[in-house]
Amino acid sequence: MLVGGAMRRGVVLAASYEARVFGARSAMPMAEAMRLCPEAIVVPPRHARYSEVSRAVFAIFERYTPLVEGLSVDEAFLDVTGSQSLFGDGAEIARAIKRDVAKELELTASAGVATSKFVAKVASDLRKPDGLVVVPEGGVAAFLAPLPIERMWGVGPKTAPRLHALGINTFGDVARASEHTLDHMLGSWGRHVRDLARGIDPRDVDPDRAEETYDVDLVDLPAIERTLLAHSERVAQRLNEANLAGKVVIVKLKYADFTLRTRRTSLPEPVADTTSIYAAVRTLLCEFDRGPVRLTGVALSGLVDTDPEGAIGGSAQQKLFEDAGDVRRERLHRVERVALAIGQRYGEGVTRAALLKTDEKLAPGRKTR
Repeated sequence: MLVGGAMRRGVVLAASYEARVFGARSAMPMAEAMRLCPEAIVVPPRHARYSEVSRAVFAIFERYTPLVEGLSVDEAFLDVTGSQSLFGDGAEIARAIKRDVAKELELTASAGVATSKFVAKVASDLRKPDGLVVVPEGGVAAFLAPLPIERMWGVGPKTAPRLHALGINTFGDVARASEHTLDHMLGSWGRHVRDLARGIDPRDVDPDRAEETYDVDLVDLPAIERTLLAHSERVAQRLNEANLAGKVVIVKLKYADFTLRTRRTSLPEPVADTTSIYAAVRTLLCEFDRGPVRLTGVALSGLVDTDPEGAIGGSAQQKLFEDAGDVRRERLHRVERVALAIGQRYGEGVTRAALLKTDEKLAPGRKTR
């Protein structure tokens, strides 16, 4: 089965495992995929359904830990360190999540369990579908060393042959390569790749960010802006669910050549609403170069608590009088919390009308604001 647009001019959005055996894959022109796999059944995408199921899957994740960092509609990092006294170790929690997803949603899920995000991601990809790979803390180097370099983040069809030409074929080869060799081949990214090949990845699971990698590069500014608006909305929702607000807004773009750029700005006061976050995001977007984009992301840091009614704490020194900005900020935050409450009560997402353009009218019947 192939999911995508018109048979001859469309692009493959997803290919079943059976179709992949013939060489069909996502982001491939549909005509090429049909030449490789002429018996494939082509079906149109159902974005509203994908969003609905995604929310259900993430709700299962959040039963086991509040530290959930979404990567896309169907993938996330979970930090279960603080949940083990309740649910068992990482492997037990992964099995429980897989069991819940299968029982409640009739879907299979694959999981990787490790002490770092990168190793867990690699492990989760090894035995799809319905796989579970556990990498013990002392076994990271042995686990990574024999894996082909193509499994490294950012090593695609252009970079892999160049590495092979230097005799670098596995993670172990990268781990043993000199900094000079990797810097010459990969630039500043080389040292990071060597760290990853050695299992060194100190990044924490960050629940207050949203990002997504796209099968087809985004080339026009309106499309990039809409994705960043959707990310801003997701971050605002998570902040309000956790009774948090943030002062530092961060935007991340990864270009088609895998160059990664981030920009950040500090706001005068903490915010937790989509409008304020997105206003900062659009300002930051002006600082980026133009070009095809394969990943977009938004994050907030500098977090502070809000009270149960949603009031946001400001600076340590209390203001004697509220100014117009304070009043507007509180109003926007109340609107955000009302939207969240509606979604929680009625089980339907609440979004902006502008976002309905991104996902082919993402949800017919979905409330807008």
